[in-house]
Amino acid sequence: MSLDGIFLHTIKCELQNRILGAKVDKVYEPTREDLILSLRTRDRDNVKLLLCARANSPRVSITTEQYENPASPPMLCMLLRKRLGGATLTDIHQESTDRILYLDFLATNEMGEKEKLTLVVEIMAQYSNVILIDRDKKIIDALKRVDYSKSSRRLILPGVTYELPPQQDKINIFENQDIKSLILAKGGTDKAYMSTIMGLSPVVARELETKTVDESIETLLSYKNGSNKYYLLKDENGKPFEFSYMPILQYGTAVETVEYDSAFSLLEDYYAKRDSIERMSHRTYDLRRVMINARERIARKLDIQRAELDKCADRETLRISAELINANLYKLERGATYFDLENYYDENKIMRVKVNPALTPAQNSQKYFKEYKKTYTAEKKLKEQIESGILELEYIETVLDALTRVENEKDIMSIRGELIDQGYIKNKYDAKGKLSKAKPQQKVSSLPPIEYTTSDGFRVLVGRNNLQNEKLSLKSANKLDMWLHTKDIPGSHVIIENKNGEISDKAIEEAAVIAARHSAAGESGAKKIPVDYTLVKNLKKPTGSRPGKVIFHENWTIYVDLPNQ
Repeated sequence: MSLDGIFLHTIKCELQNRILGAKVDKVYEPTREDLILSLRTRDRDNVKLLLCARANSPRVSITTEQYENPASPPMLCMLLRKRLGGATLTDIHQESTDRILYLDFLATNEMGEKEKLTLVVEIMAQYSNVILIDRDKKIIDALKRVDYSKSSRRLILPGVTYELPPQQDKINIFENQDIKSLILAKGGTDKAYMSTIMGLSPVVARELETKTVDESIETLLSYKNGSNKYYLLKDENGKPFEFSYMPILQYGTAVETVEYDSAFSLLEDYYAKRDSIERMSHRTYDLRRVMINARERIARKLDIQRAELDKCADRETLRISAELINANLYKLERGATYFDLENYYDENKIMRVKVNPALTPAQNSQKYFKEYKKTYTAEKKLKEQIESGILELEYIETVLDALTRVENEKDIMSIRGELIDQGYIKNKYDAKGKLSKAKPQQKVSSLPPIEYTTSDGFRVLVGRNNLQNEKLSLKSANKLDMWLHTKDIPGSHVIIENKNGEISDKAIEEAAVIAARHSAAGESGAKKIPVDYTLVKNLKKPTGSRPGKVIFHENWTIYVDLPNQ
């Protein structure tokens, strides 16, 4: 991973300069894989230190991101508040150049005595963790507990003595510089560097391979006291894919390099959006599961209904059979298993009609008429049910789409309230947003629509969910405002506010891109996405339809491209 041991070494140096001697003001645990220490530095500045143990983005970083906290703090959070509240950060040190960082605190226990506590931050992909230990290295608790069911070699449980992860036989470049011969003996390749020097990522090892061994060692030693420049690499689509504490030249001009003065600014830019999506994904899991289950249930039901409808396709044969028997009653007798009759609907061709020998011809005719009437009613009902099922599937897709773009707890609670109103979930939940027998749904104030301004000054409003879409389009918008929505693709309603009854073509083009971006097309970078637009006065809500459903009979369509971001 890019955040290798030497990168962590530079972070340690930067942290020592920024927060050493700071006091713990508050502790937060916004998710089960994140801890935030709110610190007050010696300069009276407030700093938020993020300790992240996510598998795809573990790190230690000073952050300015706003994190939403759960309604009630988790047990570990309360423990850390009790043990570390008011504690002073006395030292920050690293295990060699491995991806293990120690934060030493001088705290005061319940007896008023001073005690040393340490937060151990292990940055090891899916094995990343944050562990609180005492002076004797006894584990007090951890962000991720590891018992015998997960590992028999290294337990991370309260009361167990903390042990280091299995160590690799590599050299700390900052303590032992006599490594030139070892690297040369292994061929001087990137693999030689990685197998010899502790804390090297593959990208840095490949970069060192382009230099002489002496130059490589000198380059690494220059970071002994940290780095004052950090580098983020972006691909041809502008997406970050690599970062380092040293310039990375191996990709040539095919990539864009962005320079940072701080490791923390780089890490925030690289991980912030990914973390936000992951946090919201965790918090919306129960809602997505409910809607996915509903979608699967309705899809199965539709398959059955369509199969039954196919069986109704033969109902005209039933009617003709009944009429032909009726027309020939004078010459038909009971006891036959079939009648061969002239079909006057098909040029008098002979049609064989199966009958029940226990019934009279008239009774067989009535039986066919009864089955015909039954299938006629069934076909009508099935068509109605299928149409209703299709509309419900469309609604479910709009909810799932809205859940992919939630930004905060208010967005989630608004959608939860909508699903309660629609009968998909019960009006009960717990502090984590899961179904419970605890307390009723709380009312939350909804956020305003997302707002943009076009390059020529027109105000554009975007609904956050179905309820807001409906309110925005049918209640708030002026009849001469322009309404936009991706054609046949779930997405938000978009409104362009008119100026003296006028809306520019430029505003429509830009708003169409916004509509495409706030749709299931999302971040795909797709080309030629159709977006319908019409005046608000043309919109109508079908009677009894789901939230956010509107219809119109006059519109235009514009095709837009989604640039990659």
